[in-house]
Amino acid sequence: MSTYRARPRIEAEDVTDRILTVPNIITLMRFCLVPLYLWLLFEGQDIAATAVFATAALTDFVDGQVARRSHCVSKLGKLLDPAVDTVLMMTVVIGLCLVGRCPLWIAILILAREAFLLIGGGILLKRFGIQVPVVYPGKFATTFLFVGFAALLLNWPQVPGLGIFDASWLPGFGAQDACWGIWSVYIGLVLQIGVTVYYCIQAARKLQAARSSHGL
Repeated sequence: MSTYRARPRIEAEDVTDRILTVPNIITLMRFCLVPLYLWLLFEGQDIAATAVFATAALTDFVDGQVARRSHCVSKLGKLLDPAVDTVLMMTVVIGLCLVGRCPLWIAILILAREAFLLIGGGILLKRFGIQVPVVYPGKFATTFLFVGFAALLLNWPQVPGLGIFDASWLPGFGAQDACWGIWSVYIGLVLQIGVTVYYCIQAARKLQAARSSHGL
């Protein structure tokens, strides 16, 4: 998914300037699925929309594996892949908000995090040459979010709410039934927040070390 990401194992390999590589073609195909997903969602074709979204999400793993195994890592691919991940993440959550299956604050939180990591990571890389490697909890967070979004697309099955308090912006905590996918989304958000804090701490340490080495 998303987000400013550094991939150490890929960066260690030779990077090509080629544009028409198999991984890049797969990534472009993923991008083309985004408008199709939206059209199906707004047409009320929940199962088809879920299938398209799941295909786009799963092929994120495919293009990375193909790039590593075929030694086709490209400069374009390193930029295009995370960009498509971000577009996919934001498109699915905004679509769910528009059809009333996801609270707006979740979309705002995810968008703010994506923008923060993208802009902050870009500044650190450009000005100080600093990269913070991706950690596996971040991948787990993305997995939980995608699984939860897929369930919300289907809007099934519904499970009883906890009955703690009624708040329309926190489905699942009230007495009303809610799709089980919202709990997967909550877990993903908590993990994302934790990972973001970790990235900030690591970035601050690297920045301090860089300044110290330059006598700043």
